[in-house]
Amino acid sequence: MTMHISKIWRAVTRSVLAPECLLCGAAAGDAMLCEACAAALPQPPPACPVCAAPSPGAAVCGACLSRPPSFDATFAVWPYGFPIDRLVQSLKYRGNLPVARMFGAALALRVAGRTVDVVAPMPLARERLTARGFNQAMEIARATVARSALVNAKIERVRDTASQTDLPYVERARNVRGAFACGGTLRGLRVAVVDDVMTSGATLDELAETLKRAGAAWVENWVIARTLPRDV
Repeated sequence: MTMHISKIWRAVTRSVLAPECLLCGAAAGDAMLCEACAAALPQPPPACPVCAAPSPGAAVCGACLSRPPSFDATFAVWPYGFPIDRLVQSLKYRGNLPVARMFGAALALRVAGRTVDVVAPMPLARERLTARGFNQAMEIARATVARSALVNAKIERVRDTASQTDLPYVERARNVRGAFACGGTLRGLRVAVVDDVMTSGATLDELAETLKRAGAAWVENWVIARTLPRDV
């Protein structure tokens, strides 16, 4: 299921047209990025199949072997770095929704062939959703799969939490503990969780634990970008 980044980008830009580069404003023709910015796309390193952290030979990393997370697998399109970080910020903080469509097209290619029963966007707390006006994970999920695949069970973020990026690594798991609830049953189902960026994985781990308590048999993460160790 591995695809070179240039092939992903060509497939994405054929489906979403933008006259100007989303990053520098230069002419981009029928692409979303100009040639120079597209050439700066980060290359994904061999990664752990469980958490998508860089791992020699794409073997399960030591962290996942010693303390297995509640999720079972992670699929990331890009490592988090320029220019993906700029595009993520443009979507989240400036409401640039065409970026979500572009991300969704890239993610659909990354997870092509995966077999899951339902897809669940990472939920936002009500206050943050109201302030932002949209959930970027939901927008990406809608652009990735058919609406019928989106989970019907009521998955909520019941407790707003401090931004994970503002916290040391060791405090992130405690910060999101008890943050989610699932009001329906997922008994025996394979669930894919969509999110924009995976950092320490603490938030995705907490959500996966919640989904498994609701009966999910398998939980995997579909993310646009995975931070490298120096960024966590």
